[in-house]
Amino acid sequence: MLRGLARAAGWRPVALWTRGSGSGAGVPAHVVDLRSDTVTKPGPAMRRAMAEAVVGDDDYGEDPTVRELQEKAAKLLGVDRTLFVPTNTMANLISVMCHCQRRGSQLLLGQECHLHVYEQGGVAQIAGVHSHPLPDLPHGTLDLTELERMVTRGLGSPYHPVCELICLENTHSSSGGRVLPIDYLRQVHLLARSYGVRVHLDGARLMNAAVALQVPPACIVEHCDSVSLCFSKGLGAPAGALVGGPKDFIEEAWRLRKALGGGMRQSGVLAAAALVGLADVERVLPRDHQNARRFAKGLQELASPICSVDLAAVETNMVMVRVDGLPPEELCRRLQAVSADEMAQTGHAVRVLLFPWSERSVRAVWHRDVSAQDTELALKKWGFVLRQLGP
Repeated sequence: MLRGLARAAGWRPVALWTRGSGSGAGVPAHVVDLRSDTVTKPGPAMRRAMAEAVVGDDDYGEDPTVRELQEKAAKLLGVDRTLFVPTNTMANLISVMCHCQRRGSQLLLGQECHLHVYEQGGVAQIAGVHSHPLPDLPHGTLDLTELERMVTRGLGSPYHPVCELICLENTHSSSGGRVLPIDYLRQVHLLARSYGVRVHLDGARLMNAAVALQVPPACIVEHCDSVSLCFSKGLGAPAGALVGGPKDFIEEAWRLRKALGGGMRQSGVLAAAALVGLADVERVLPRDHQNARRFAKGLQELASPICSVDLAAVETNMVMVRVDGLPPEELCRRLQAVSADEMAQTGHAVRVLLFPWSERSVRAVWHRDVSAQDTELALKKWGFVLRQLGP
């Protein structure tokens, strides 16, 4: 309900992230940034690939590195074709516009999914598509009975909009990186097909889902009619995403990318970074998941009445921490501050960067720039703060 609490409250976290701010200003600090997996910086291998990329004009379809990425991704996802675009938000919008070409078409999706909450209502203000949000279940799924009721409500009705698309998100960010079960995806797709409705998968963190399920990404995507994949989250690239689907779908997606200002020229420099990110999936993402789970177990072992974690809900690279007894903003402020007392008691001065996620929770996200050692330092900082707060 209050996912944007920090922004809604007018909180300005930038002042808290600076090294000279807060108590203990001037104390050298090690920063562990758990705000999001979008904060990563390209490493030497990725920067080298970007610098050495062979490029052409991608708006003419002439960039060889972009073509290589699109072809490799199509095989990986098990789709006919893919299209490289600047952001996953654009990838989702293009997909909705491809599927819902009649203004006033209805789109069904979860009320807390990224497409509905964090993408500026683009499907309404740009595509003219009517979104109908449904309650999210704890796992990030939708109730299938309610979904079918909403799909069928507009059939033959002169009053209700006609549903043309269902959008799912995998992994589900607002549920803490939960993975949608493959059997659930199969059921949604069968339901949709029986009524002539299509399914789009917001796969911003699709590779996290595939790693968690220990299946090829194509085994997930086969239950959808289109998919998006983001390179600037867990895969660590500075920008870029893909739309994937059938040949005619991607041909229309190309036209819409141009209309939305997403046609790029020598974008092989970005595609090269994405290729490095894809190549690193099996090395990086399992480690991120392991670090997130290690943190969750460690936090649980602290047995604090202030912070608690549902270990069963930690499936990928995110940990949702319930906060009782003080505002999440105050917890974040204390985790970001450093002091001489901390150095004296723990031997470290650590800033842990987090966002409040709701009025009673914070979310921590692991990524390639957070090591196992960083995870241990974050746990020590959390323990120090909770001891300061008392029993």
